[in-house]
Amino acid sequence: MTQYPIDPQIDYDFNARESVASFDDEFAALGRLSDQARANVPCQRDLVFDPASGSALDLYGAGNGRPVFLWIHGGYWRIGTKEGNAFAAPGLVAQGIAVAVMDYSLAPAVTLDQIVHEVRLAVAWLRREGPGLGLDTRKIHVGGSSAGGHLTGAVLAGGWHAEYGLPESSIGAALALSGIFDLEPLLHTQVNGWMDMDMETVAALSPIRHIPARTDAQLLISVGGEERNGFLRETAAYHDAWTKAGHKADLIDMPGYNHFDITGTLADLDATLVQRTAQAIRSYS
Repeated sequence: MTQYPIDPQIDYDFNARESVASFDDEFAALGRLSDQARANVPCQRDLVFDPASGSALDLYGAGNGRPVFLWIHGGYWRIGTKEGNAFAAPGLVAQGIAVAVMDYSLAPAVTLDQIVHEVRLAVAWLRREGPGLGLDTRKIHVGGSSAGGHLTGAVLAGGWHAEYGLPESSIGAALALSGIFDLEPLLHTQVNGWMDMDMETVAALSPIRHIPARTDAQLLISVGGEERNGFLRETAAYHDAWTKAGHKADLIDMPGYNHFDITGTLADLDATLVQRTAQAIRSYS
């Protein structure tokens, strides 16, 4: 792999951990919300969607023909668990929407190509197996934050569905929070120390470079008002590219939130992100 020099400004712009006063406090707050969700929301745990890797998902609030929303965690593709992201479930479950929270294999043990593959496998598994679990899977709705925002974009991308036995029209609402949609800047950050990406990776796996020509998927996109400029720029650029292609988008303003606490609002059925996402999901029923 080509070694790329770190650019101090770009590295600063994409350093989420150092963008808050205490990453440990932010992480702990999300952990408490996840513990509450795991204790209080009905869940089918450890449903393996990829026997090859062993990757699994937890399914909250299934039954009664509910639509399903797949949550894809962040952590710059190297940390994070489905257990630690259970906070994504309570708000939407209270709105009558089942929530699947997935794991995926982590870098540097696997490449980004493998991670994207597993996320797409999870979508295909939900579409295929969901009806037997009490789900309406005519559309699979997805969302994620940070690296999960990138992976949400990889699901929205065109051209991959047939390989996974899916129609191009499989995706409904997609909530992308604080995402990275063009990977090229990350070549010049510390992130590439564990991701080992090159320009071939950038070309193949940057969602902004693979916006579908036609889709009825609706993008819901947001970034915390207190986040650093890298995430602000990426969000604006992807929103603009998506709408320029003629697709539906809802840009949700979240002033006062940072890279982490914006995701914690998903635990609240009355939160802006939950309300707007639930409204978008229902529009497909």
